[in-house]
Amino acid sequence: MSAIQYDRRDDGIVVLTMDMPGQSANTMNQDFRDAFGQCVERLLAEKADIAGVIVASAKSTFFAGGDLKELIAVQPADAERFMSMLTEQITKPLRLLETLGKPVVAAINGAALGGGWELALACHGRIAVAGQNHRVGLPEVTLGLLPGGGGCTRLPRLLGIEKALPLLIEGQQLTVEKALSMGLLDGVVDSTGELIEAAVAWIKAHPQAKQPWDDRAYKMPGGSPDSPKVAQMLAIAPAMLKAKTKGCYPAPEAILSTVVEGAKVDFETAQRIESRYFTQLVTSQVAKNMIGTFWFQLNDVKGGKSRPQIETGGDKAYKVSKVGVIGAGMMGAGIAYATATKGIQTVLKDVSQEQADKGKAYTQNLLDKKLQRKRISQEQRDEQLALIEPSISANALEGCDLIIEAVFEDSELKAKVTREAEPMLAPGGIFSTNTSTIPISQLASASEKPADFIGLHFFSPVDKMQLVEIIKGQKTSDETLAKAFDFVIQIGKIPIVVNDSRGFFTSRVFGTFVNEGITMLGEGIHPASIENAALLAGMPVGPLAISDEVSLKLMRHIRRQTEADIKADGGTYQKHPAEAVIDVMVDEFKRTGKADGGGFYDYQVKLANGSQGKRLWSGIVDRWTDHELTRATELQTLKDRFLYIQALETVRCLDEGVLHSVADANIGSIFGIGFAPWTGGALQFINQTGLKAFVARSLELMAASGERFVPPASLKARAQMGKQFS
Repeated sequence: MSAIQYDRRDDGIVVLTMDMPGQSANTMNQDFRDAFGQCVERLLAEKADIAGVIVASAKSTFFAGGDLKELIAVQPADAERFMSMLTEQITKPLRLLETLGKPVVAAINGAALGGGWELALACHGRIAVAGQNHRVGLPEVTLGLLPGGGGCTRLPRLLGIEKALPLLIEGQQLTVEKALSMGLLDGVVDSTGELIEAAVAWIKAHPQAKQPWDDRAYKMPGGSPDSPKVAQMLAIAPAMLKAKTKGCYPAPEAILSTVVEGAKVDFETAQRIESRYFTQLVTSQVAKNMIGTFWFQLNDVKGGKSRPQIETGGDKAYKVSKVGVIGAGMMGAGIAYATATKGIQTVLKDVSQEQADKGKAYTQNLLDKKLQRKRISQEQRDEQLALIEPSISANALEGCDLIIEAVFEDSELKAKVTREAEPMLAPGGIFSTNTSTIPISQLASASEKPADFIGLHFFSPVDKMQLVEIIKGQKTSDETLAKAFDFVIQIGKIPIVVNDSRGFFTSRVFGTFVNEGITMLGEGIHPASIENAALLAGMPVGPLAISDEVSLKLMRHIRRQTEADIKADGGTYQKHPAEAVIDVMVDEFKRTGKADGGGFYDYQVKLANGSQGKRLWSGIVDRWTDHELTRATELQTLKDRFLYIQALETVRCLDEGVLHSVADANIGSIFGIGFAPWTGGALQFINQTGLKAFVARSLELMAASGERFVPPASLKARAQMGKQFS
């Protein structure tokens, strides 16, 4: 069966229907390339008898893009062969199609992303089916690549450099309505059944259609790179881009270069430039890291590799219809928003009606913003808000399929809440805690049904953070774990599954990052050097800034709770050098964080540009900074300390059975704590460094900074065997 059906209608219009055999979506693999090349050759041979061409799809979507299994396998030694394939089998046939001399229209029946949208851009017209989930765009940058099938060449020629660059560099996916308003689509129909006839009508109305850039009178919209307005924009673009990428991501910079260089030359030369930059990226380690984690491992996680393969009801997936959230603070209010916006009836309980109402108001505020931006209708806003019932009564929780406790990090308080709320569960319902540090098995001791007790660790702010860490206690049943997993998928979040441990996985690793930064401060490193090193390593926020957000007071409370619990169990608590700095900040300086007016930073200060913002508090410089040490310390050493300390703790979590899989480790480290995404995650960072090189550098850091950098025996053994994490 061919990947493309070639059908010529009685009116002379050829319909090319893409239908990759054995696949749920069309991809630009070798079978497609062969079929597409043959179809183009046939079109050229028969063009005298052809009135036009429609490119359509027999799948539920138009086209899914490149074959990532093929792309991730390309090595630097394959660059010449890959470049030849790209130019001869992709860009050349697309160019032949658009210069056929006949009108060509794309009939887009669903998502057209990456190579699919590039195929559509090579057509003279584009008609799409309306649909809330239908998206078009070029998201290659999110996988460390650039659009290599003509996207960086055609889109700027269609929209102009200034309008095209954000779409390319940010990988924006557009709704059908937005694409139409930008002039990227030539029409929209309400149903798939209308699509082909709409495409036929477009062809008959545009018999002489050709691409704008193939007209001798063509000028690039908005001006060429040399025009004053565009030149002014391009003069500052590299600096603005570097400020965002911190030099960690080569793809956005390659896109900027491709667009600007390509806009100065003819179309064919521009295609050659694009192909060279694409080949450079596809053979890079960063692209392999990002494709491996953000595509393959993320799909494994979402697909349920960590879910017990058992049925949880009439259907395999468990569906929650009523949720109870206890605690209407920022976390509880955020969880209520996440459930209500997915159509789930939600009870938001707190000790006072005022606080419960305030929690619901959090959702109202977020929904009002979405309404103002026309992302939802007034009816949707009202329906979602009405799903939240603020209450002070435990009886309101009766009949819940799931109750989520999100109160303060205090074992006794959580036990009290559990005993009060658990009897309200519906038959078969489960109880969960949102704790970020206290062992689930310890909290489950207050439960009458510990098999139905589980941890659901959300991240703040819940409306923006995609990850949920599901923690299985010692007595948690597989059925409860499966139900919790299904619930996380139901609300559109990313679930990773971990076993019980103090701090679990994400909080343990996050703690090493924060503590390392605070330790550096105590050693005498200038706080600005600490914060900038973290950002340049690829972390989203510096450790001192995030400590202020979390609250130094809360960090110390959690530490003291941990110390008390460990000693109560007969264990020995190991002090961390960061603790002395935190104690000075809280006890001596009375600076506990942003919520209390200031911590490592001063807030609401007037900056040099006249705006309000934050800046490092001079007191920490006066108290701790050793300027000679700061000048003598290499930036790379600071960056390594941040990345290595987190990667080492991740290995320990894997060794202890806290982590179930490498995919959970990489996805959890990026989406939960912001571990540098360019690395592909904490364990992939070790892979890309090379295990022997990683162990050697860890030993160097251990000698210079302390035993916390000692590489685990398992890692040394892996390095000797050359066995990567997979």
